[in-house]
Amino acid sequence: MDVMIEAGALLLGLLLLVWSADWFVGGSASVARMLGVSPLLIGMVVIGFGTSAPELLVSVMAAMQGNPGIALGNAYGSNISNIALILGVSALVSPILVRSNVLKKELPILFGVTILAAFQLIDGHLSRWDAVVLLVCFAGLMLWSIIGGIRNREDVLSGEVDEKISDQSLSGLNAWIHLIVGLLVLIASSRVLVWGAVGIAHRFGVSDLIIGLTIVAVGTSLPELASSLTAVRKGEHDLAIGNVIGSNLFNTLAVVGLAAVIHPMEVSSDVLKRDVAVMASMTVLMLILGLGWRGRQGRINRFEGAVLVSSYAAYLGFLIYVTLSTALG
Repeated sequence: MDVMIEAGALLLGLLLLVWSADWFVGGSASVARMLGVSPLLIGMVVIGFGTSAPELLVSVMAAMQGNPGIALGNAYGSNISNIALILGVSALVSPILVRSNVLKKELPILFGVTILAAFQLIDGHLSRWDAVVLLVCFAGLMLWSIIGGIRNREDVLSGEVDEKISDQSLSGLNAWIHLIVGLLVLIASSRVLVWGAVGIAHRFGVSDLIIGLTIVAVGTSLPELASSLTAVRKGEHDLAIGNVIGSNLFNTLAVVGLAAVIHPMEVSSDVLKRDVAVMASMTVLMLILGLGWRGRQGRINRFEGAVLVSSYAAYLGFLIYVTLSTALG
């Protein structure tokens, strides 16, 4: 009976998380527009980082409850699913062209941030000082985004964001209601999800890390999936990949940083050798495809999308194999 309650809490938490994230991001974008924020800045900060609100709240809740494995697994697992699953599926629906100069500058930054994350895990410990470094880098990135949003108002991404907001614009009071209700439900659903995930993990002898890398990571990435699929159907390619880049930057710096400030973590060498290695490989692949080479325009075609999705399936399959091997002794 208890396992049914925990499974129900996990499912309910995921469903409410997706619903509330949509309300929160929609409300945030509409409020930002009413306050006169430029479309490009809304796309880079509000939408790009706002879709990572589920990862942030789930990881913070997990760290506060003494489950740092879920916090770290959620952040890195979401990064992997963002690139391999979300970009892959989006490219299968419609090949993605990368035209935004802003995104072409963000891609190398994401690669550098990923290398920083790997370097911090070499000693098998994520300390509060490591967390402070991540948060300082995040603050610098936010400042750079704000300056870029002010200077590059004519970027391709700006037009796509403006069109998206116009299609989903909310009135003054309605926008604030969506923002506040979305945030409150996000907090509550994150707590319910973590409780259910921890209960199931302990009941079946699965590590918090594996639960974070799989069920929780995929669940918290659903807002990015919905947003990216909607964008590619409308031909808003830069917005689709921008969601992924912004989310991964936020996850690596802010989500892991806040979680480690709350609860410093001992990190297994498997995380660096397996999960961070996969995350770095996916990031390098997105960097190459996004920037293009030998005169080729940055794009992700359907074949490359299929490779990404297949890679994610192989990664999940390996995690399941590891879990079963551990459980069976």
